Amino acid sequence: MEEESSFLGHVSAVSSTVKSILGLAETLQVTLKSEPTVEEKGLIDAVTEPIECPFIIRNEDLKQMLESSKDSAKLDAMKRIVGMIAKGKNASELFPAVVKNVASKNIELVAGSVVMAFEEVCPDRIDLIHRNYRKLCNLLVDVEEWGQVVIIHMLTRYARTQFVSPWKEDENLEENNEKNFYESDEEQKEKNDKIKISYAMDPDHRLLIRNTKPLLQSRNAAVVMAVAQLYWHLSPKSEAGIISKSLVRLLRSNREVQYIVLQNIATMSIQRKGMFEPYLKSFYVRSTDPTMIKTLKLEILTNLANEANISTLLREFQTYVKSQDKQFAAATIQAIGRCATNISEVTDTCLNGLVCLLSNRDEIVVAESVVVIKKLLQMQPAQHGEIIKHMAKLLDNITVPVARASILWLIGENCERVPKIAPDVLRKMAKSFTGEDDLVKLQILNLGAKLYLTNSKQTKLLTQYILNLGKYDQSYDIRDRTRFIRQLIVPNEKSGALSKYAKKIFLAQKPAPLLESPFKDRDHFQLGTLSHTLNTKASGYLELSNWPEVAPDPSVRNVEVIELAKEWTSVSGKVKKVKPDETFYSESEEDVSDNSSESESGSGSESGDEGKEEGSSEDSSDDSSDESESESDVDNKNQVAKRKLKTLGKSDSDADDKTNAKLESPDSSDSESSSIEESSSDSESDTQSDCEAKRMSEKEEKKTWPERKPSKKDVSLLDLDDFNPVSTPVAVLTPAISPGLIADLEGLNLSASSPVINVSAPVFVPMKTHELLHRMSGKGLAASYHFPRQPCIFGDQMVSVQVTLKNTTDRKIENIHLSDKKLPSGMRMHVFSPIESLEPGGSITVAMGIDFCDSTQTASFQLCTKDDCFSVHIQPPAGELLLPVAMSEKDFRREQGMLTGMNETSATIIASPQNSAPPVILQKVVNVANLGIVPSGQDNIHRFAAKTVHSGALMLVTVELKEGSTAQLIINTEKAVIGSVLLRELKPVLSQG
Repeated sequence: MEEESSFLGHVSAVSSTVKSILGLAETLQVTLKSEPTVEEKGLIDAVTEPIECPFIIRNEDLKQMLESSKDSAKLDAMKRIVGMIAKGKNASELFPAVVKNVASKNIELVAGSVVMAFEEVCPDRIDLIHRNYRKLCNLLVDVEEWGQVVIIHMLTRYARTQFVSPWKEDENLEENNEKNFYESDEEQKEKNDKIKISYAMDPDHRLLIRNTKPLLQSRNAAVVMAVAQLYWHLSPKSEAGIISKSLVRLLRSNREVQYIVLQNIATMSIQRKGMFEPYLKSFYVRSTDPTMIKTLKLEILTNLANEANISTLLREFQTYVKSQDKQFAAATIQAIGRCATNISEVTDTCLNGLVCLLSNRDEIVVAESVVVIKKLLQMQPAQHGEIIKHMAKLLDNITVPVARASILWLIGENCERVPKIAPDVLRKMAKSFTGEDDLVKLQILNLGAKLYLTNSKQTKLLTQYILNLGKYDQSYDIRDRTRFIRQLIVPNEKSGALSKYAKKIFLAQKPAPLLESPFKDRDHFQLGTLSHTLNTKASGYLELSNWPEVAPDPSVRNVEVIELAKEWTSVSGKVKKVKPDETFYSESEEDVSDNSSESESGSGSESGDEGKEEGSSEDSSDDSSDESESESDVDNKNQVAKRKLKTLGKSDSDADDKTNAKLESPDSSDSESSSIEESSSDSESDTQSDCEAKRMSEKEEKKTWPERKPSKKDVSLLDLDDFNPVSTPVAVLTPAISPGLIADLEGLNLSASSPVINVSAPVFVPMKTHELLHRMSGKGLAASYHFPRQPCIFGDQMVSVQVTLKNTTDRKIENIHLSDKKLPSGMRMHVFSPIESLEPGGSITVAMGIDFCDSTQTASFQLCTKDDCFSVHIQPPAGELLLPVAMSEKDFRREQGMLTGMNETSATIIASPQNSAPPVILQKVVNVANLGIVPSGQDNIHRFAAKTVHSGALMLVTVELKEGSTAQLIINTEKAVIGSVLLRELKPVLSQG
């Protein structure tokens, strides 16, 4: 039976044996030679037979070399045999001797071949794996690369049949959190602990996950992909994130590897977005990427889109739409539509951006925009009558059949909302009916039927004319549809009972389409397989079984210790001692350094015990090294060299730490200089010696600084520039020009006008307060907060918040403080100092600072007293995340012109007459949002400007009064989410009476 192991593994399966032989030869520094040695020449010259005997004698010589006790002679013979086969000579007589040597004592060389044979012959015989499971897990690191791929896939299938699901803990915790919403935090914590105790991972399950982790740093992409799928299918969800960094590293490989890796990441990013959100920039499209890679990266970016990063992604998508690759540009427009569907805050923004694309010169971009707009308008068609009218005007220019059909369908669905335009569109379509595509003809028939049912006076004759044209059309689909519609909408004696329900049939409410990822249904295939790549079950694919409800008996994997020890002794001649502290293949050596620092800073008793353990381990290693000295001098030299390297590494790292400590702690240098000054005041000789010593130390530091070697962390394969930017010392250049010339250069300005956008004082400070803690919930302690709209003294990126605490009891409340901050990623909070006591009936106002990261996410924390803790939340309105700025009308228009398309959000509001007066509009707007007023030369246009507290992005608000009681509210900003939220906050205020 043909078995599928890995899509990447099959690429070099044919040459795996040759690679293993050549790799082994390269390791032992053996080179291929085409000429025989001196001894072989002598043997050839000594024979009398002219043709056959030299080969017989050479074969006998090679047999002796293969039977030699020296490995060098065996390898030399194997090399010559490979050379003979390559030249086409007969080497069949040497086959038994070669097989004898291939049956190596090193099981690592044959484990992959054995497992491959098992997968081909009897992959369902799980019982044959039990006793070898732990051995395979321990040998996995030492097996050759393509053998690792096969073994990992086999162990993945085995683990799904022998262990219980590690995901139950996460599911139970989620269900428990939902059911016990009103319980106290202590009761919730106790139940969570019980759930964690109820699930304990099997040690063999943990063994497999732990032993495959080092292989994430493999140079072979197939091995990394195999480990990634193992972690995805077997590890707890909290531990699966470790694979994301390794998978992103593979994106630097060739395009074939990128294609497979990106397909698997696209599947993972649907279910667990948090795994790849830190590496968002790694999926940005490059101009040199082929279309297949661009499309996959775009798919991943769309899956990772959320409220926090949607503004950045929409700016990126705007660039992609302008791409010369039209297929990719069309895919980008579809991605924008999916973002608008999934994130309601940016639906209007995306819709406005797509409408702007309708004026694009490229017909493909316009057509794709029409199709996506049609899907978006199905969600809320009543609010977008103007867009439907605009799209109706495009029918004269658009020639793509799908786009024309989409516009006709949209007008037909909303024919009652555009009663003047729909009949005229039908008139134009009747003229060009015979030359249209079949898809467009069907929609023309549907539009005629809907208008016949809703506006028969104007469209009755037009509809009959179109039905007559369709009756004699060349396409039988058009003829059938025409006969069906005629019998349904034009009642006669032959019409059935179905014609009574024609209006309900044609004008029924259609559900909005679901814009989903094409990778949504691929998760039922095992990652990294050919079936997952093709999204169909391939021949030989073995499905992963479901987790068992109860784990089978784990004793079947037990092997007697005596037999295991004998087996290892027979294989390697001695039992290897492995130190658990040495993590050579660990992903990052930060864990090792952290453990060492914790052990040094631990208590005396713990450090003493650890010192004893380390001493015993060192003694045992010394004993083993003494035993190995008697066996081989080479081993002794190697061990001494390793110890020297270790000590050098430690000294280098210690020196680096000391250097960094000196650079990062100016206080320590100040204290040292002060101590030097005190000592210098005692005697002049000490001063001179100290100065000389200081000069010498400075010279030594200057000499040693360029020669400083990077630490081990700097050369890790996974520490790439995309992930962790390394701060490098920047040299300060001394100016080589005169100060006068510098002043002249500083006076130059390349911009057309000097920047005049400055933060101004708030126009209005509302005194509205928000309840933080009710007195009943707080056992007498009440708390409220408000936003004073002043710059925060705790940080430039923080929003100032004033909290008022009140004691409503008849007893003193002591030790009021904040604790247990639960903030979203990136958010910071500066708490107030603890309050020792609050007298009965007393109140106090304290200041806080919160960096909301330009979002309306909730900052959760606990307000505590001496006896109790209460969970509280602060959620800012969008208008309080701004700082007012002062700018001229000219600057406002210039900045607004650069923030169009998807950076613009607008809405039409119906304002009451009393709200149309300029003072009323100004008062209502500044009451909701902390905006600055921009002078305007037009009475019907009011402009406001501000910038976000965290990032400083401009927020431009325009209120334009139109004829009647309508007004246009427009917001231009790079922060699309906060702009949409602010629009929703301003609309009801300006609309109400």
